[in-house]
Amino acid sequence: MNNPKRKYSVYLPIAFSLVLISGIILGFLLERTSSPSKGLSFLPGTHQAYGKVDDIIQYIDNNYVDSVNQDHLETDAIKGMLNDLDPHSAYITADEFNEINDPLLGSFEGIGISFRIERDTIMVINPIPGGPSEKVGLMAGDRIVKVNDTLVAGVKITNNKAIHKLKGKKGTKVKVSIFRRGVPKLIDFTITRGIIPTYSLDIAYMVDKNLGYIKLNKFSATTYDEFDAAVKKLQKKGMKKLILDLRGNPGGYLAAAINVADEFLPAGKLIVYTKGLHRPKSFAFATDKGRLQHTDVGILIDEGTASAAEIVTGALQDNDIGVVIGRRSFGKGLVQEQMRLPDGSALRLTVARYYTPTGRCIQKPYKKDDFKDYYSEAYHRYLDGELENRDSIKFNDSLKYTTPKGKIVYGGGGIMPDVFVPIQIDSLHSFYNILANKGMIYQFAFDFTDTHRHELRKYKNFKTFNRGFHMTDKMYRNLVAYAKSKGIIGTPQKVKVSKDKIEILFKAYVGRNILDEKGFYPIYHKIDPVFKKAVEVMRDRK
Repeated sequence: MNNPKRKYSVYLPIAFSLVLISGIILGFLLERTSSPSKGLSFLPGTHQAYGKVDDIIQYIDNNYVDSVNQDHLETDAIKGMLNDLDPHSAYITADEFNEINDPLLGSFEGIGISFRIERDTIMVINPIPGGPSEKVGLMAGDRIVKVNDTLVAGVKITNNKAIHKLKGKKGTKVKVSIFRRGVPKLIDFTITRGIIPTYSLDIAYMVDKNLGYIKLNKFSATTYDEFDAAVKKLQKKGMKKLILDLRGNPGGYLAAAINVADEFLPAGKLIVYTKGLHRPKSFAFATDKGRLQHTDVGILIDEGTASAAEIVTGALQDNDIGVVIGRRSFGKGLVQEQMRLPDGSALRLTVARYYTPTGRCIQKPYKKDDFKDYYSEAYHRYLDGELENRDSIKFNDSLKYTTPKGKIVYGGGGIMPDVFVPIQIDSLHSFYNILANKGMIYQFAFDFTDTHRHELRKYKNFKTFNRGFHMTDKMYRNLVAYAKSKGIIGTPQKVKVSKDKIEILFKAYVGRNILDEKGFYPIYHKIDPVFKKAVEVMRDRK
């Protein structure tokens, strides 16, 4: 008999790796930025007397038997030093700097499209509304064949290479040649690059007449303004309760987390404090501006919730505000500061730990010089049964804390939710699980959107799409045939039982392809067990 748990475990390492990688890239808390006049010898607390590392690199460069790249030696030396510290201190090369920092700044400079590499071609998913590409006439479904007369289709271009070709300084021009269905020749566009906003708020909508929903994907420089604007709109629609979804949110700016938490707390309540060997204690308290002080809130978390997202969660849980729902969070309690270096690179150094209002540090353990277990810890949670059963989670009693209302909380390894929702090991819908995990429903929806884009353009908003578009029996048969062509064959019973869930996910993916996230989440939430549990809990709370 097939073991669904074993099947699920095949894909879980990939998912957790993506979460951990995005957390390491985006989860750094950038409190301060300084610019030394020279190199690393001018870091605070050091002196110029003798640069042993510089001398060794210079000696190798002058005397090694073969030619060496001095920049590579320097980078490896710095990374080696940081490996002896903690998992989140990091060196960012000049080439990597903008790619890593832009998501936290809330904007970047480029042509303004979302794209994916599809069949060795840059496919435009959607031009960003109001951006340079939309203004000149690029459309969803266009394939970029050439950039500045250089062929980029059929040459195994990567995402990073495509980004480097399309991004650039505001005001600079780039020529793209695109293939569009129904047009026999390539169409040339000259696009003037501009400032493109990036958003940390995926969606805000009313679940019912009283309950609102907001999903934040990170904490960037613009997060609070986005959040505040969304809250105002939902309150005008009658919101009395709120689900704040922080699942998969890897963190970001400490200040953004403090500002969001402040909205829920009465004036004077402690939000977070930080301290380190060379950093005195620093406290952040709530002000009297809280727009949501009288709004009941459910915070959704999971193993991908980290850093700044954990600060918000911990601040509310420790102050007995709302209810935390989902699974144990990642457990990143270290604070980084960033120092930009003269060559355009940067050093992100852990300078402090942060503590929730009850005094707990939620940083999970790690071994210096060997971060393998740290990176794979989330997968071990699955193997240990934690993601399926709350009782499998072991906490150290020495790290037990009590909230003002007497609730027991723990430090030392993430934040435990008040209401635990396990992952679903669903053998009944095994055909759905296989297709969803292998990305086949996603790919089928993508291809369907691409070939039916003309008729899908009639759906101008979510209301018309949700009412007018449904997966027909013919579409479902075509999907089953597509799966069969890829070697996935389900029994007639399993194909029949999985039909409802597959139809919902397919519709959600098509909705995302034509309407972005606002076309996805309200549909997907129908089969999202954590969301469904949160709605049940929030409706029952007085």
